[in-house]
Amino acid sequence: FFHFYAGICSALKLTVPSHTVHGIEGQPLHLSVDYNFNATASEIQIIWLFERSQSNPKYVLGSVNQRVVPDLEYQDKFTLIPPNASLRINPLHLSDEGNYIVKVNVRGNGTIAASQKIQVAVDVPVTKPTVYTEPSSGVVEYVGNITLKCTVDRGTRVVYQWMKNGKRIHAGPNYTFS
Repeated sequence: FFHFYAGICSALKLTVPSHTVHGIEGQPLHLSVDYNFNATASEIQIIWLFERSQSNPKYVLGSVNQRVVPDLEYQDKFTLIPPNASLRINPLHLSDEGNYIVKVNVRGNGTIAASQKIQVAVDVPVTKPTVYTEPSSGVVEYVGNITLKCTVDRGTRVVYQWMKNGKRIHAGPNYTFS
């Protein structure tokens, strides 16, 4: 985690994850945000925005002194988790990938503000692989080649690895990969 200081000696400190937060499609995702300040506050406002790449940020929800005002379009999807400024997204969809911006305003004598951006990546679990053989009989004794093709229907960041008797196969005179 890293700390962000708004202004030169502002009393408001906002702490968010410093790395990309990965969530799984269809599962809930918790964006953890903490804030603290050393001033007396009459009002604390929290605003959450969402921006997809190459599009303007959209209002997700906001609160003033714990009273939440959601965007009605998303009211069942996003939840503010008091007492801090954490956001829960449930369920997570591929279209939820992007940047989430949190802004906290504290009004006391004057108003102090801080905002932070959290990057969210959505992962799709890899489905069970299917293996095809060519020729389809799969029997090539002593002569010729056999081709094994492996595919998956869904999944993000898929990595293929072939094994024989529990050991990884490397390219060489007997094996070629494409």
